[in-house]
Amino acid sequence: MKTPLFIVLLGPPGAGKGTQAKRLAQALGLVHISTGDLFREHLKNETVLGQLAQSFMSKGELVPDDVTIKMVEERLAQPDCEQGAVLDGFPRTPAQAESLQDLLSQFGVGVKVAPLIAVPDDVLVERLSGRWMSTSGRVYHALYNPPAVKWIDDVDGSELYQRDDDKPETVRHRIEVYREQTAPLIDYFLKKGLLVEIDGTQAIDCVTENLMKAVKEA
Repeated sequence: MKTPLFIVLLGPPGAGKGTQAKRLAQALGLVHISTGDLFREHLKNETVLGQLAQSFMSKGELVPDDVTIKMVEERLAQPDCEQGAVLDGFPRTPAQAESLQDLLSQFGVGVKVAPLIAVPDDVLVERLSGRWMSTSGRVYHALYNPPAVKWIDDVDGSELYQRDDDKPETVRHRIEVYREQTAPLIDYFLKKGLLVEIDGTQAIDCVTENLMKAVKEA
């Protein structure tokens, strides 16, 4: 039996982490675990953990580590994770990273590699503040993927909108918060010898190639 492979994908908002995590998981035959998706699933299904998370979110508070960790633990215990997983959005802190290593030690493994998709702040602002959404969840971009008719969804003709957290001033703040909060986590994986920096300004396919290379060389 193959040793399970666990990868932690790091990167600022707008670095293309979600896209690359899906590509990486598909190429390697692994499960893509996004904590954002996990939260939405638990909230939608009104699970005990979802209700617990909601009790903090409704007060504008951060969901405590132990709730997030429990959600990840439950997900990793499912049969489709036997070969491993690409983790996207978790861990967010060194404490969560330690908890993840403890969890994985039950499988007799640890995190194999933690690639960091690095993108300069000005590029991130350009990417994120150009993003427009349809009510059906389709994503457009003023520069990279514009709709055929400005601000109108190609499929259903509804008006596109911009999320508050995609507005330029909010985007800059999100990036600052990310840098402050994630710096210790990046340092954690660097000290463990697991961090590999990938240039996220390259074409999407090139980033995927470099990520695959980082995993194979780990």
